[in-house]
Amino acid sequence: MRQVDPGNMVHAADQTGLAVITQLQPIAVIFSIPQDNVPQVMKQLRAGRRLLVEAWDRDLKNKISTGSLLTIDNQADVTTGTVRFKATFANDDNALFPNQFVNARLLVDVKRGAVLVPVAAIQRGPETTFVFVVNKDDTVETRNVVAGTIEAGMASIDRGLSPGETVVIEGVDKLQHGAKVLQTPGV
Repeated sequence: MRQVDPGNMVHAADQTGLAVITQLQPIAVIFSIPQDNVPQVMKQLRAGRRLLVEAWDRDLKNKISTGSLLTIDNQADVTTGTVRFKATFANDDNALFPNQFVNARLLVDVKRGAVLVPVAAIQRGPETTFVFVVNKDDTVETRNVVAGTIEAGMASIDRGLSPGETVVIEGVDKLQHGAKVLQTPGV
């Protein structure tokens, strides 16, 4: 949209220009990730991999577009502990527009055959991370686990849990090793 109309007085020292011109195709999205996760991304980039970035709506319900990582800022923001990333999107359908809020999701790696549990199942003690596993006799045992990536309310378990085991996700604050539980079907 133009900043001035015919008949307006224009001076060389005016703070606003005559118009704002913005590139829409391709378009860039700038987002930040925690500085602790940067080494994983750098490892993939050094291996020559093209990393995909998805732009999602505010509620993370609808994917707007898919692009690729273009560049990484050369310094961390010390106030937030994050590093800025820039992704580019072809934007052929003009689904993205300048200054639009989007949630960016960067695909760094794919884990196959991973054991997944709801984040609510993971408990943190003073020295370890654990889950309550339901035994065949409906009693629970505490099991130390090593949690991996957490995404969309689910956590991958790198060590300590086998596929098919049942974990407790509700009422864990009242549980102790050996307690009897009632399983809710279909959950």
